[in-house]
Amino acid sequence: MDLRQLETFIEVANLKSFSKAADKLYITQPTVTNHIQNLEKEMKTSLINRSGKNISLTPSGTILYEYAINIINSCKMAKFKLESFKGKIQGHLDIFSSTIPSKYVLPNIVYNFLLTYPDVTFSLISKDSKSIIKSILEGQSDFGIIGTKHCANQLEYIDLMEDNLFLITPNIKRFSCHNYSTLEKNILLKEKIIMREKGSGVRELVERQMELNFLNLKQLNIIGYVEDTEIIKKLVSLGAGISFLSEISVKDEIQQKKIKIFNIDGFNLNRKFYFVYHKTRHLSPLSEAFKNFTLNYIASNINN
Repeated sequence: MDLRQLETFIEVANLKSFSKAADKLYITQPTVTNHIQNLEKEMKTSLINRSGKNISLTPSGTILYEYAINIINSCKMAKFKLESFKGKIQGHLDIFSSTIPSKYVLPNIVYNFLLTYPDVTFSLISKDSKSIIKSILEGQSDFGIIGTKHCANQLEYIDLMEDNLFLITPNIKRFSCHNYSTLEKNILLKEKIIMREKGSGVRELVERQMELNFLNLKQLNIIGYVEDTEIIKKLVSLGAGISFLSEISVKDEIQQKKIKIFNIDGFNLNRKFYFVYHKTRHLSPLSEAFKNFTLNYIASNINN
């Protein structure tokens, strides 16, 4: 049984596409087709249902898939353990994370991880929570770090840390109350609002709390939708409007008295960050090492 054929089979199953599997594996589509055909010939059974553009596993393919995952990951783990025994662990790590963790939590974790594994390289990809979930379900990423749960039976969530959202305002006379004071919710109807993009965990939590308080987006004077938290902070500090952001992202601006931060009466804006991955797909050894390192780091340095 050829390992390259099994890797190709896994990617076709995950991505449900021969062309996407070819792109991910840096091989041609005819090579992907050849790998699958040779594997089916060796197994003496059909593994892939090919119905137009729809790709799915046959019952035989479903059985092989679980074994193929374990075989490939066992080989990777053997290599990982041997390299670890020799004192050298290599590999490239793709880290998918929503905005707040990627900017304000992960840099310290990645830095310390690289001190432990100096031969590892990484890509840190910032996406909104929904996009990360989609990439995991479609097999484009092993795991992600996000700020909101999405209902999907295929996903496993591990709690990482608590996070609190607050209303942020410019530091001007109109907002004279002390930081962390509680403001009436009707302030949202009186001020210009800068909102996060659709798919953002921050926006979903704010919308959910608005619904519970009998408010909706149509009632607000929303002047813009912005993905970048740094841009939101700058706009708010200049007086363009008010917004909702994570406390961890605005600590410097509060200390520098550029913005102010408030609770909203009736709003529960507490949430968690999660490490999320696919239940039925084993993490690669390097991803597993990063998961364990991240959990230990947060338990030792943040949650305590």
